[in-house]
Amino acid sequence: MNKVIVLGVSADIGGNICKLFHGDGFDIIGTYRNDFNARSELERLENVKLLQCDLTKSQDIQGLVDFVRSQEFKWTHLFSSVGTSEPIGRFFDLDFDDWEKSVAINMTSQLRAVHSLYPLRDSSRQANIALLAGGGTNNPFRCYSSYAVAKIGLIKMCELIDDETEDLNIFIVGPGFVKTKTHFETLRAGEKAESNFGRVKEFMDSNDKGTSFEDIYKCLQWGAAMGREVAGGRNFSVVHDKWGTERLENELKQDNDMYKLRRYRNNWK
Repeated sequence: MNKVIVLGVSADIGGNICKLFHGDGFDIIGTYRNDFNARSELERLENVKLLQCDLTKSQDIQGLVDFVRSQEFKWTHLFSSVGTSEPIGRFFDLDFDDWEKSVAINMTSQLRAVHSLYPLRDSSRQANIALLAGGGTNNPFRCYSSYAVAKIGLIKMCELIDDETEDLNIFIVGPGFVKTKTHFETLRAGEKAESNFGRVKEFMDSNDKGTSFEDIYKCLQWGAAMGREVAGGRNFSVVHDKWGTERLENELKQDNDMYKLRRYRNNWK
């Protein structure tokens, strides 16, 4: 039986991915920080249990561990959609406490959860962990420094965990532009978001739906099916990478440096 823990089901991506896991017959434990409109819909689904949990609070993570243990829930998959793009603005214009809090939400809180939940996995098989990392990981993401720094840290920790842990397949998925309420953070920021404000507003006002939840889910399931040899420690783009193709799978098996944080052209002389 496949069992998944979904961190952040109150997020648009998390909630929809939760429903897709359910459609594939997974038993599910989902967490949410604040109450949300779709909670009752998810709670009505068979084999779905939800728990309010603020991952930035160590006592809440311990509560999650206790709940998972009480349910004798030996998870096979773990997916996190937890994240925030706030605070938005140039680094020296921001309150550093807010900046640091964002890093905790986007990186360290998720790593604490992964660290705490790892012993409760189904140890009879290779467990799968998929985390999200969006824009700003490959180039400067002006006015979103806390988000970008945290996600880069998450990508690097994914590679480090993969290197240290042979019974775990952990990888990163970049979903691309998805039409979710996360973008309201940029719209609220207004001119503080600088050029990204116009880009986001145009996207939200358009008929463009962006990346579908189904494509994100297919990428997650592909990475899990490929296992550590292909997916472990890597950062995949749902939109730009040729995941699902035999050619890419063969390349990844042969090149351990592909889709990882590396200096560009570091062999130039």
